[in-house]
Order: sequence, then C-alpha cells, then structure tokens
Amino acid sequence: MEHLLSVDQLDRDDVEHLLAVARAAEPVARRRKVCRALEGAVLGNLFFEASTRTRMSFAAAFCRLGGSVCDTTGFTFSSMAKGESIHDTSRVISGYVDALVVRHPELGAVAQFAQATNIPVVNGGDGPGEHPSQALLDIYTIGKEFERLGKSIDGAHVALIGDLKHGRTVHSLIRLLSLYRDLRFTLIAPPGLEMPSELCEAVGARGHHLEMRQILRQPLEGLDVAYATRIQRERLIDETVEGYTPELRVDHAFLDACCGTDTALMHPLPRDSTPGANDLSTDLDKDPRLAIFRQSDSGVAVRMAIFATLLGVEQQLQGPLRDVTWRSPRRIGPDDAAFYTLDSIVCP
Repeated sequence: MEHLLSVDQLDRDDVEHLLAVARAAEPVARRRKVCRALEGAVLGNLFFEASTRTRMSFAAAFCRLGGSVCDTTGFTFSSMAKGESIHDTSRVISGYVDALVVRHPELGAVAQFAQATNIPVVNGGDGPGEHPSQALLDIYTIGKEFERLGKSIDGAHVALIGDLKHGRTVHSLIRLLSLYRDLRFTLIAPPGLEMPSELCEAVGARGHHLEMRQILRQPLEGLDVAYATRIQRERLIDETVEGYTPELRVDHAFLDACCGTDTALMHPLPRDSTPGANDLSTDLDKDPRLAIFRQSDSGVAVRMAIFATLLGVEQQLQGPLRDVTWRSPRRIGPDDAAFYTLDSIVCP
C-alpha cells in the first residue's frame, strides 16, 4: 500500500495482515509498552470537517509509535480559505511531514491529495464516501468480541441500523465484511435513508444474504452484531427526516426484545444526544453488550497498524519493547465491563 484511500484496495489477506499488526500494537496502544519505531517522523493531520475520535486517535497512534503530529482543523485556518488548490496544499505540506491523514467534506477529495504527493495519505473520511480506518477498527472490534464469545465472523448475522444512505462508516464496513463468507445482513433504515442499491448489489454478488426493513422493533434471530448510526444531518440536501421516529431508537428495550444475550452493540460515535435525535440511548451504558467504547479504544491499535504498514516498521512492533514508566489505570471508564481491562489484551 502506498496510501489507504478505500476499502476496495484491500482483500481479505490484506485485512488479516493489518489486524495482526494491530494485535502486535496492543501492548503499546494499551499503555503497557513503549515503541519508538517512528521517532523523528511527523504526521500532518488535515481535518476540514469536525472530528474528535478520528483526529485524536490518529494523532495518538502516531505518537504511540514515537512520532509527532502537526494539526490543521477547518478551512478557516487553512490557506485553502484563500483559494489554494488541493494539489498545491498537498504538495506543500508533503514537504514538511512524512504522512498525511485527510478528512474532507467532498467525495473524492482525499484521493486528490494522494495524487499530488509520494508520501502516504490516509482517508479520514471524504464526505458521504468512505471511512476505511473506521471499517478496519470495526472489523477488529467484532473479531475481539467474537473471540471472547467463541464465534467467527464467517457466517455472522449483522444488522446495520439508521442512516444507511449517507453514513460512510456503514458504506465501508459492509464492503469490508463482504470479504468474509456467508454473512447475513439486515439493513434497517427509515424511508429515503436506505443503503445505496449499488452497494447492496455488490455485496449480494459475493454470495451474502441481505434483508431490508423499515421497522426496528422486530426479533432479529441469531443476531451477532447490531451496528447503529446517527442520522447524518450535515449531509441532508432537500431531504426529510420525518421517518426517523422514536421507533428507530436503539435502547435497552430493543436489545432485550430483539437481540440475544451475546449480541454486540456497536456505533461509530458520536451518538446524537440532542432531544428528538432517536439515536443510541444512554440507558445501555452499563450493559456489557455495549461495545462502543471498546470499539473506539481499538482505533489506536488499528491506526498504529496502518501507519506501521504504510511506513514499513511493522517488524519493530514485535519487540522487545520497553515497559511504560508512568502509572496508568487498570480500567479506563467506571462503567466498563468487568472483562474489559487494559491488562487483558483480547485480540482477534
């Protein structure tokens, strides 16, 4: 890989390789070991859309590998506000840094950054297009959840819930999951926000079964993963959200009535907590099936794996690595499940 722009670049062997590197990165990501593989390297973090998790976890991943980070957030603080082209911006910044992560509101814009440089460029989200690193960390999380439960991704039943039309996370995830075998997808979205037909056709052509629904609160037999998304209000153009009603809220009642005791509940975050959002409810926060924070934590190890692979330092994660010298907690959050600690490295 020269760049990571789309999950379409990856086959299953590529995915398994990246997940294996992420597994090797876990002791560093979990604050137990120190790695200096990218000491002296600099990352350019160019985010022209709002971001918390993606921007900070990419930065943390690069720093955990020993590198440092330069940030630009928003158009206002970029020379693109003065009319500078993507080509010129990319070429100029490539003279300062060793890798770029770019998030941009326009579909295909990140690929334009990559065309203007020979340093690695990672797609941190391009409008309604893709979010490949999110899909990789989602697959990694599913693998960890399944290993704990003695299950396999092959043959799994996955429900994708919410705004499936504009959600780039689910677009990348369903493409990446389709590399596995015999999956069953239940796609639950209100009218007008269904998964794009071309994606459904591509996944179906790989031999997977897809069912479309507009109603959430029906039993989902043998459901292994429920993956909820918020409505992408920032991408709506002359579209109504009237169909996004409380009946589509993912809450404890839904999980108990429609899912199993070992169903993993995921969400790419942020969840929309504004009144009437009808997104992922906070009444699930103490339920061990809720994997959203284990999911977001996985972003550091997976993004370390992406950088290590693009910059050719994967072998340095094999060790030996030094122990950390600072005090770090055994468990990050007070509501974390009992089995989830920084000491217990459970990997796919």
